[in-house]
Amino acid sequence: MSAAGQKRTAAIAALDYVQDGMIVGLGSGSTSEVFVRELGKRVADGLSIIGIPTSESTAEVARESGITLSEVDKVDRIHVTVDGADEVDGRFRLIKGGGGCHLREKIIANASDLMVVIIDESKLVATLGQFPLPVEVDPFAFTVTAKKVFDALQSAGIQRPEVQLRRAGDSGKPFITDGGNYILDCACRAIPDPNAAAEALNRIPGMVEHGLFIGLARVVIVGEDSGARIMEL
Repeated sequence: MSAAGQKRTAAIAALDYVQDGMIVGLGSGSTSEVFVRELGKRVADGLSIIGIPTSESTAEVARESGITLSEVDKVDRIHVTVDGADEVDGRFRLIKGGGGCHLREKIIANASDLMVVIIDESKLVATLGQFPLPVEVDPFAFTVTAKKVFDALQSAGIQRPEVQLRRAGDSGKPFITDGGNYILDCACRAIPDPNAAAEALNRIPGMVEHGLFIGLARVVIVGEDSGARIMEL
């Protein structure tokens, strides 16, 4: 089965965590988009839910799929958030932000009763870090912040991290997030202590949010050739 098939398998399995009347956080990225479209089919069959999108692109897909949306400030509870990840380790720690939406994704995940992560099997890793760690920063003095990010990652035991400003396609211009910020992509190769790295990054002024999601995911659904493997903490 292709990665696309595995994503769809995981997305369909995640529908079991959505019940009628729920407010559902809708993650961003290619795997989340598959889930949103599958959820739209259930809505067309009569399922009544309200979606809270984590990005403008997710909102567009949700509207196309017939899902009723609301702003997060207008709800008092999010029952479940379903989102993808760029990497997941055995302790359900994640790297997210390949699409540049991790700030809003983390806000919604943290506000939810339950976070369900859907991935294809290639995203399950023994050690985080092969995928570059995204760090969203304020554009003001971002070069200063980038140096601090480098120092913080080194202090957390990461050997020779490479910190680069994300560019928007071939334009050469900085990639701009939905929140109007820049992203520093940090090639770490291996993050021996994700908790320490997260704590070090959190202390940097100008660092808006990083892509390490720790203590948020409670369910990980892995799409495999044989079906969906559901892991719960």
